[in-house]
Amino acid sequence: MTKPFIGITTYGQNEESQFPLPREYVDAVRSAAGIPLLLPPGETKVDELLAHIDGLILAGGGDLDPGHYNGVDHPEVYMVDNERDDGELLLARRAIDMGMPTFGICRGAQVINVVLGGSLHEHLPDVVGEDVIHRLPPRKPTEHAVTVETASRLGGILRETEFVSASWHHQAIDRVASCLTVVALAPDGTVEAVEHADHPWLIGVQWHPELTAATDPVQQRLFDEFVRFVNERRTA
Repeated sequence: MTKPFIGITTYGQNEESQFPLPREYVDAVRSAAGIPLLLPPGETKVDELLAHIDGLILAGGGDLDPGHYNGVDHPEVYMVDNERDDGELLLARRAIDMGMPTFGICRGAQVINVVLGGSLHEHLPDVVGEDVIHRLPPRKPTEHAVTVETASRLGGILRETEFVSASWHHQAIDRVASCLTVVALAPDGTVEAVEHADHPWLIGVQWHPELTAATDPVQQRLFDEFVRFVNERRTA
């Protein structure tokens, strides 16, 4: 039996005309017995693309254009890529509508929220201050605690009510899309995870589980359970 194909969105084109993606995403999917397929921006035949994968991971990266959620420009907004924005919003919408298992990480969680009608904080420190650091200067990852709703699907997967996350963001969900439920928070009240109770699998996490999955079984469980669910669904 073949392993499930897991599509992972990449960053937009860089100055070297490359579509980069940190390898930790690939490693975590392979460790979960999935076959990773990288999905660079620019593909317009979204339905044909989705027909070749069994599950979708929306990866992290630069910021969404605030225009997509009626936000305002901010000097800290960076790496806006219209090609990536347009492609991922369309991809997320079609994947959600067709019931494809979808897992959003950092920017990916924000894409899910925005495409379903929610909004973002353009620069989180302006809202919650800096008692909890979500990203080190200039743009480096850090760690902070996350508390998970035990009765949630995410809580059942992680089997932990609190853990230390790898955090690497300066934006986060502001207005939560009406069909999503907040299931994890940072100590300062920042939304750290959302899920859709009526979707086969739709979870978005604001932290970066891939960064520590190789050494932290709690974070690898997210990928393990995602791939397991995808595999069971396609073979049912």
